[in-house]
Amino acid sequence: VQLVESGGGLVQTGGSLRLSCTTSAFSFDGYAIAWFRQAPGKEREAVSCINTGDGNTFYADSVKGRATTSSDNAKNTVWLQMNKVKPEDTAVYYCAADSLARYYCSSGGFGYLKEYNYWGRGTQVTVSS
Repeated sequence: VQLVESGGGLVQTGGSLRLSCTTSAFSFDGYAIAWFRQAPGKEREAVSCINTGDGNTFYADSVKGRATTSSDNAKNTVWLQMNKVKPEDTAVYYCAADSLARYYCSSGGFGYLKEYNYWGRGTQVTVSS
């Protein structure tokens, strides 16, 4: 099962980006859809999540106030909008899905990376200084 990310590319510092995540394999309704990112030489880190069942969201401190994640269950799509991007936002961004993680997401957490069963292949975001 594959999730598909899109919307990455080259963005100038201070600009905005909007990433999309979708799949044709299953309905996102009732899942937590999280965005992770991995910069070269660094561990994969969670950025945001949304419980598509109740709409609750949670963000990492590094993007809080700059990022918004949203979903449209009819389109089976989740978005990550990030404003005022910084060079340190440069990374490969992945979306991931897990049904259990929705409880973590609505309670103020991401759950565990290894619990996310479905992943995309990632989209590169490069922020130029």
